[in-house]
This record gives sequence, C-alpha cells and structure tokens, in this order.
Amino acid sequence: MRFDHSVTVQAPADRVWAIFSDVANWPEWTPTISSVERLDEGRIHLGARTRIRQPKLPVAVWEVTELVEGEYFEWVSKAPGIKTTGGHRVADTPDGTVVTATIIQEGPLGWVFGKLLAKLTREYIAVEGASLKKVSEQA
Repeated sequence: MRFDHSVTVQAPADRVWAIFSDVANWPEWTPTISSVERLDEGRIHLGARTRIRQPKLPVAVWEVTELVEGEYFEWVSKAPGIKTTGGHRVADTPDGTVVTATIIQEGPLGWVFGKLLAKLTREYIAVEGASLKKVSEQA
C-alpha cells in the first residue's frame, strides 16, 4: 500500500527543509505526533534512529535509510510481518516549495494494515503537510 500527499509552501526550500528534517521538534508543530525520542545525537543522518509516538498508532522506531541533504530523507520502521517506509521530500519550484510525504507499507501484513489504517494514514499525512506549511510560512 502506498499513500502520498503534497502541499506547496510559500517559504524558501531551505527553511522548509530545516523544519521538516528536525524530527525531534515535530511534536511542536503537528498534532499527529505525541512525542519523539532521538536515539542518537546530532542532525538527521544515515542510520539515525528515532522513537515516535502517535495517537491511535503503536510506538515505532524509525531508521534513516536514505538521505539527500536539503531535499529528501527516507526512514523505515519494522514490526513482525510489516515494513513501513516514510519518505519526506522538499523541492524548490517556481510556484513555491513542494513538500511530499509518502508512506509505503509492505510485507505479509502490510496490505492488511494499510487497508485498516488507510483513512488515518491519509488524514495524518494531510495534517502534517498543512501543519508544516503553516509553521514554515510563519517562520
């Protein structure tokens, strides 16, 4: 199962990236994140691990598996029977900064959980996009 959501932000891409990639501060600007615990030091980097608590979802540990500084990071959370990949992209365009969030659920239980949580997943990535837009445009 794959879910994507994009929003155009009227703020410089570097500002949007700075907010989006600072995962420790996500609870400050989006209601979809209850708490974040970084499991290592410094800015986000390949191999960085973060424990995230979200309303209505189990606690998950995410590990960064891809990173293009200033543009994109991807992280993965695994549980028995399911692998969830989250993508976070920032792209400078003539119309503004386009932010895209992606959730991909794979594995024997990926389709089942994807179907069961489809409405919540769509809602969360839309709220996160709107929240990021708001905080980035105010900065």
